[in-house]
Amino acid sequence: MIYRFRVILDNDTEDDVFRDLEIRETDTMEDLHNIITQSFGFDGLEMASFYISDEQWNQGEEIAMFDMSEAGNKVKMMSTTIIKDVAHEASPKLIYVYDFMNMWTFYVELAEIVEEAQGTDYPNLMFVHGQIPDEAPEKMFEADKEETLNEFEDDIDLDDYNNLDFDENWN
Repeated sequence: MIYRFRVILDNDTEDDVFRDLEIRETDTMEDLHNIITQSFGFDGLEMASFYISDEQWNQGEEIAMFDMSEAGNKVKMMSTTIIKDVAHEASPKLIYVYDFMNMWTFYVELAEIVEEAQGTDYPNLMFVHGQIPDEAPEKMFEADKEETLNEFEDDIDLDDYNNLDFDENWN
């Protein structure tokens, strides 16, 4: 089967920039990474990762280009992860980040699954809309508003400091 993806640049301009791609369901996430970088005109030499996403585009589990994890932490790798194991009708959305210094960020959504067409080479760039800007769109990183924390509210009575045991006095 062939997966058709729409890959949309995350930017705050009025100009939409996206590519429609076709790729075999049995290809790897690295193959998807390669066609994305080629279709947007990148050289493909920078670090990149995919992130499994939910319906609200919240970033989930990482699928990395290289294993940069600490010992004992398992990370899915693009080169060994098959597309159909990550993207499917129940979970059609991914976030793709290319070049962590510039943070080119893309929304990748599975549009449809179709039969393979005879005479078509895959992966296939189907449609191009918009030109990628010279510089990555600026990102605003904001935390969710949560209850304000007072670092001095730790339930310790300073008048009773001498009666605390060793572990509580240790800095």
